[in-house]
Amino acid sequence: MAIKMRVLHATNKKKIINIANFIKRKYELSLNAVDCVPPAYSCDKERIVVLAVAGKGDVEDALRRFCIELTKERTANVALLVDGTETYANNVKAILKSAGTNVIEDVLYVKCGLPFFASLKPEDEAAVIDWLDNKVINNLK
Repeated sequence: MAIKMRVLHATNKKKIINIANFIKRKYELSLNAVDCVPPAYSCDKERIVVLAVAGKGDVEDALRRFCIELTKERTANVALLVDGTETYANNVKAILKSAGTNVIEDVLYVKCGLPFFASLKPEDEAAVIDWLDNKVINNLK
């Protein structure tokens, strides 16, 4: 699939990183499509940025500063993949919306659990593909 997509993670949880790399392989993204926040190469006219985050309360300062800079010129759409609470996801969404980018309303919630459960099961992969194909890519602006 030819789409200008980046997957950025603001956590070092292994399962989130595995999901990011799975998305890269599945959608045949470029070499530097998966990175941490802040990325080594800034976003520039991306069609979609999948932002993978983990948290429960307030948004961390580094993530908040990065989200403020995700304007429409940098990315047209942002989709959230969250290991955390709905309140945390809504806080990140509010920051992204204030920057002016389109935020996909459907958030994919994942449970990372303990570090030794970092591998992706087939049902995890199916959930990610279903979310991206049916709820994210079909709702791009």
